[in-house]
Amino acid sequence: MRIGDAAAAAGTTPRALRFYEQRGLLAPPIRTRTGQRTYSNADVGRVKIIRELLSLGLTVDDIATLSAHLHLLDGDTLPEHTVPDHIRLPQASEMFRRRLEIIDEHIARLTRLRQLLSVCHAQLAEKAPPATADTLGRNSDGRAPGRAGAIR
Repeated sequence: MRIGDAAAAAGTTPRALRFYEQRGLLAPPIRTRTGQRTYSNADVGRVKIIRELLSLGLTVDDIATLSAHLHLLDGDTLPEHTVPDHIRLPQASEMFRRRLEIIDEHIARLTRLRQLLSVCHAQLAEKAPPATADTLGRNSDGRAPGRAGAIR
C-alpha cells in the first residue's frame, strides 16, 4: 500500500512515516519504479506499536534503542497484561524505569500545583463578591469593553 493508505491504516500521517524511517524506527520501504514508497501490513503493525510506545511516554530515541527488537512483538498492539519471556529485554526494563521516574516527578509537580490552586481558589471564593457583568469586566450586553462591533 502507498504511504497515504499506510499512514491512515496506522492512524498517523505520511510525514510521521517518513520521520520514523529517517530515525531508524521503520525500515526503508520498498519503492515502486516511480520511487513511491510502498508498505506492507507488517509495516503498518510496526507503526501502530511505535505509536503505542510513544503514548506510554517513551521518546523516539527510546524506541530507536529498542527498534531492533520490535519485530518480537506479535500483531499490532502491545501485550495487555504480561510481557512474553522472549521480549523481556534488560535495556527495555531500564528505559521503562526511567520513564516511570519521570512520570512520578510530573505527578508530584502537578499534585503540588493542584494543591496551590485549590488553596488559592478557596481563599478567593471566600472573599469574592458574586460575579456580575461589572466584575467580569463586561458591558451590559456581555461584550468586553472597547470591542463594539468586533467580529467573534
